[in-house]
Amino acid sequence: MTVHKAKMTIDKEYKVAEIDKRIYGSFIEHLGRAVYEGIYEPDHPEADESGFRKDVIKLVRELKVPFIRYPGGNFVSGYNWEDGVGPVEQRPTRLDLAWATTEPNLIGTNEFMDWAKLVGAEVNMAVNLGTRGIDAARNLVEYCNHPSGSYYSDLRKSHGYKEPHKIKTWCLGNEMDGPWQIGHKTAAEYGRLAAEAAKVMKWTDPSIELVACGSSGSGMPTFIDWETTVLDHTYEHVEYISLHSYYGNRDNDLPNYLARSLDMDHFIKTVISVCDYMKAKKKSKKTIHLSYDEWNVWYHSNEKDKEAERWAKAPHLLEDIYNFEDALLVGCMLITMLKHADRVKIACLAQLVNVIAPIMTDKGGEAWRQTIFYPFMHASVYGRGTVLQTAVSSPKYDAKDFTDVPYLESVSVFNEEAEELTVFAVNRATDAGLEMEADMRSFEGYSVSEHIVLEHEDHKATNEKDRNNVVPHSGGDAKVCDGRLTAHLPKLSWNVIRMKKQ
Repeated sequence: MTVHKAKMTIDKEYKVAEIDKRIYGSFIEHLGRAVYEGIYEPDHPEADESGFRKDVIKLVRELKVPFIRYPGGNFVSGYNWEDGVGPVEQRPTRLDLAWATTEPNLIGTNEFMDWAKLVGAEVNMAVNLGTRGIDAARNLVEYCNHPSGSYYSDLRKSHGYKEPHKIKTWCLGNEMDGPWQIGHKTAAEYGRLAAEAAKVMKWTDPSIELVACGSSGSGMPTFIDWETTVLDHTYEHVEYISLHSYYGNRDNDLPNYLARSLDMDHFIKTVISVCDYMKAKKKSKKTIHLSYDEWNVWYHSNEKDKEAERWAKAPHLLEDIYNFEDALLVGCMLITMLKHADRVKIACLAQLVNVIAPIMTDKGGEAWRQTIFYPFMHASVYGRGTVLQTAVSSPKYDAKDFTDVPYLESVSVFNEEAEELTVFAVNRATDAGLEMEADMRSFEGYSVSEHIVLEHEDHKATNEKDRNNVVPHSGGDAKVCDGRLTAHLPKLSWNVIRMKKQ
């Protein structure tokens, strides 16, 4: 019987960085059933007085999402924010050209801020740099963040919101490098506009942080040239540049699919290199950090979306039903971003409810957890603290698009204050379990409190509203003896090994 073996060294002195909690962010766009029939369904039995589904709120709280990007996405590039404020009965119904749907504007800035408070999250607000620009951007900052005594702050007060929303983080448009984007621009056009918008937004509120649009994916023909040009214009005005990645298993090649997090790792390293080149070129003392504000698996729904009715309200769009192998890749992607916690400060799982999401709902019915819910929840709940530089020795394999893919994908997080150490680990092997051994002598007195395992004999297994096929268990065998952690990681498994000082 084949058994793979891997070794690690975990030392509390070898630190990568403190994890920014915003790395466990997510995303709600006015797209499909994310807002309407997702977070908002006033006729639902579980609706609160504002029309928000309490069952959805409960599941979002379970994820402990601290940060949510809004309102898009492609949607924002054609969005007039004024349409979504003020008396609901006076708001216009608009055609959303991004997704060929009809937007009723029943939910807008203030309502979403209310919902975010209910789930305990900050909002990452995006401004429209597609059809609009500098003026609309600064006015929205004034509306949201200025206390009072100006036109837009007093307008907010007249809408029933006396206190400012104090939104800290703002996105300067969305995927402006993409020809599919409303108001698509060249890097120079976008860079100039973003720089000028950033200036007036910060003049309106100097406390805010800004995210410039990076490439929509590492496969874009303008990748790297886009980042270089955009940062040449915006470097001194922004704090972050964005990255977006979506992966799928269209070829039904599982070993190759599970290796796609290596592409994510390469993407991150390349963007870091560009940022640091521009830092040197600008002779700047400021370091640009990364906002991975769209990432997930997305491919299951592609063909079905072609059949969607144009101009429908809240159609079933991008409703990927995730399987077990998708959960494994999501786990690998989480581990990859955590390894770069020194530079990846923001990340947003795209998206949160119904649209390529960990949470699904039925209209008038139940809400339930998809397979990808679990690794994201585990990382968000147990992955708070400092990422450690873990030395890993693992057997490797070659796949169609990748070489030297380690069977063991792992990262360690140390919460010094709580005296807790957590190891997140994926065994990519399709044929056998993996015996893991870790030297952790610097963690004297620590023992295993829980070894969570997510596994399933069918890697295509999914969860449904009335049947949870893929759920984690706490039956792992990890233990610590004489400063060594040992654990059996089943084939194709996501593992969370939690240790605490006794």
